[in-house]
Amino acid sequence: MDGSVAPSSAARTGSGQRLLARYRKLVFLAWFLTLDLIMFGAFVRLTDSGLGCPDWPGCYGHLSPLGAGEHIRAALEAMPYGPVSAFKAWVEMIHRYAGAFLGLMIIAIAVCAWRLRRLPGRSPVLAGCVLVMVCVQGAFGAWTVTHRLMPLVVTTHLVLGMGLLALMTWLAAREKTHAPVPEDPGAGRAWMALGLAVLFLQVALGGWVSTNYAALACMDFPTCHGAWVPPMDFREGYALLRGLGQLSTGELISQDALTAIHWTHRNFAFLVIALLGILAWRWRRTPGLAGPARLLLALLALQLLTGLTTIFFQWPLLIAVMHNGGAAGLVLVGVTLLWRLSRAGKPAVASRETH
Repeated sequence: MDGSVAPSSAARTGSGQRLLARYRKLVFLAWFLTLDLIMFGAFVRLTDSGLGCPDWPGCYGHLSPLGAGEHIRAALEAMPYGPVSAFKAWVEMIHRYAGAFLGLMIIAIAVCAWRLRRLPGRSPVLAGCVLVMVCVQGAFGAWTVTHRLMPLVVTTHLVLGMGLLALMTWLAAREKTHAPVPEDPGAGRAWMALGLAVLFLQVALGGWVSTNYAALACMDFPTCHGAWVPPMDFREGYALLRGLGQLSTGELISQDALTAIHWTHRNFAFLVIALLGILAWRWRRTPGLAGPARLLLALLALQLLTGLTTIFFQWPLLIAVMHNGGAAGLVLVGVTLLWRLSRAGKPAVASRETH
């Protein structure tokens, strides 16, 4: 009896270890692809490629722009400087292909997490939340096209993308070892949670700037139009239910409304930098937190630099994409710090393979 049970148990253990190894590889690969997609999504938005294929999920009813060449040429002839061109169509469709691939990977992660649920500390709840989030994100990706780049929809799509990155970072952090963190001093976890909430609000404000093309509404710094508080129209600037470039009345959006959008994002950034900067400086030498804390300081400096460069050099594409990527980096590092703070006072997280 003992001789027959032991090999069976060993086989199950070996099978579980192989599944666990595949799961961890999937998590880290999907996490990396999520970060890449956020960067590429910024490239799609900043090159005005969001309507490169004005239908969804295909391109003029085809699987790729190769089959839609005639439609693209006709649209380009009708509007030479419009939203459709062969380049923009490929940019948009590559983004969709990558998003679909990420969705399939997250489905596989959720299935693996469910199969591993009986192992100690292996709840599939977070993987299930990630699956729900990517489905919602896909829906907003479709609505971005069908609602003709409506600022509220595009901004929500961006914020949800950052939320997906946050969940994937938490999922990946559980699979990575790190030095033990001392007892949480001064309610560090609560402060980091507040910092992340403020950061996400700033991401939403930045998305509102980008989707309303308000990045160049103020061309001087630190003042705006030569004044610390220039004429602004907050009511129209932050009217949510309106089309791209329009007021809620259907008229073209005013300069005062664009100024309000830009000015708010610019000045709220100083609060974000102050709060996260103080936390990072405080933890820069704390075991288990020092690496992410120092990276957070570097990313804050980079965000300030790219934000100012965007103004002074009139929104160059590379710098604008880097600014969006810097925001994603801040989310990534902030979630990593929050995860490690949640482990404060506990032993170092052992590799999950030991289970």
